[in-house]
Amino acid sequence: MADAPLFALVAGEASGDLLGAGLIHALRERHPDARFVGIGGPLMVEAGLEAWHPAEKLSVMGLVEVLRHLPELLRIRADVRRRVLALKPDVFIGIDAPDFNLKLERAFKDAGIRTVHYVSPSVWAWRENRAAKIGRSADLVLCLFPMEPAIYEKYGVDARFVGHPLADRFSRVTDRGAARDRLGLRHDAPVLAVLPGSRLGEIRRLGTVFLDAARRCQAALPELQVVAPMATPACRALVEAEAATLGVGTADAQAEAATDLDAAPRASIKLIDGDAHAALVAADVVLLASGTAALEAMLAKRPMVVAYKIAPWTYRIVTWFKLMRTTRYSLPNVLAGRDLVPEILQDDCTPAALAEAVLKLFRDTAARVTLVAEFERLHELLKGDGDRGAAAAVDELLARDRGDAAPREPH
Repeated sequence: MADAPLFALVAGEASGDLLGAGLIHALRERHPDARFVGIGGPLMVEAGLEAWHPAEKLSVMGLVEVLRHLPELLRIRADVRRRVLALKPDVFIGIDAPDFNLKLERAFKDAGIRTVHYVSPSVWAWRENRAAKIGRSADLVLCLFPMEPAIYEKYGVDARFVGHPLADRFSRVTDRGAARDRLGLRHDAPVLAVLPGSRLGEIRRLGTVFLDAARRCQAALPELQVVAPMATPACRALVEAEAATLGVGTADAQAEAATDLDAAPRASIKLIDGDAHAALVAADVVLLASGTAALEAMLAKRPMVVAYKIAPWTYRIVTWFKLMRTTRYSLPNVLAGRDLVPEILQDDCTPAALAEAVLKLFRDTAARVTLVAEFERLHELLKGDGDRGAAAAVDELLARDRGDAAPREPH
């Protein structure tokens, strides 16, 4: 392999962008002159990625949504395939987005390009036999959860648990006061963090429901401060429109939260641009859409209520064909192997049900203490080498081509 390797990466949403940026930084420690190309978000671009397309173009969820965007997705995938086959990078790394990445990985593997799939699809939850298909596409699978490699081993696939990078980004004990200062929130009043998702489709399904639930919680707890981090300007615009329809005020991110929330004669939610980490740490309780945010809330040691709602036809198809292998959807519950946090799903996901579950957590101090202790245990379980572990595994794969006895150590 050349001294200045070329890495092609494709990530399609905020969580993938975070993982991709960390991996780029860790690979650059090993290969300071490396070049990185592909698709990624702002964090990956800041880390040095030469982006061919905006990552948000890949951020679609569910069968119905994918069909609506299919022509554009196919055009982008064809362009990535053409570019990668022309450049012949040392390795192609598909980060999550399996529906988009696995076909690309299969084509590149067949063309003699080393392939890595970073973030295993949820084979522990449904369609376990996908592990074999993934192995036909990827030379190496990088797993974030410790229960995953054993599943791949049954199908003869090289899979490594590298630890979850988020487990290293959260301290065992987080500073709630500092986070509230950062966001301009009062220390003497409770805080609810609301995370309706990072995709516009998620917000269309859950945004109004979450805002209505938050309004109900403020009616029950008049001192309650509500803060909602927005993943993108488009997400913020959609939430602002939904809030206006409901008559919920949206405090400006730069305004003094105490003044806005105390003086407002109606329900009010403070929108902030990004900074989900600070919002989680500042909160007493979190209301969130099922996904990576549930893991982040767990690592922040914050009690949560998890909502899961997908397009109706997607849900019917999954239900009719019994595609799910698990009755648990949120990562804290999956990792614990039992029901730690409330999961409110599909038709049950109403403002009244969400508000009731959130208020129960605010009022039950003992339950919150018990959850925090369990979250600390799960945090330790997820720790690994994170970004550097992923980079080391990629380097080990490339060492096979170089004929090296061992992967190159960081410079």
